[in-house]
Amino acid sequence: MKRARKPSSKTRAVVSADEIARRADRSEDVSRFFTNTGRMMPPIQRVNVDFSQEMLAELDEAARRLNVSRQAVIKTFVREGLDRRYLAESARKSS
Repeated sequence: MKRARKPSSKTRAVVSADEIARRADRSEDVSRFFTNTGRMMPPIQRVNVDFSQEMLAELDEAARRLNVSRQAVIKTFVREGLDRRYLAESARKSS
């Protein structure tokens, strides 16, 4: 039989990003909220793409089945297509 773990006295309450921002605005030291273990993400550039109604319907259906946004489906499909292209190019170069 497993025992329930007792909450540690060292457990900190979760602080929202908005609260951290408010503390920073008040010139409080917020460095303890950051671990510096993450990675920097490259800047995002917004683009406009035109899709036919049929294609949008297909994307929306895929998004519904996967329970994600349409944008997430588009990004995933584009990433998969680029990966396939790079793999095909690598296979051609090595043969």
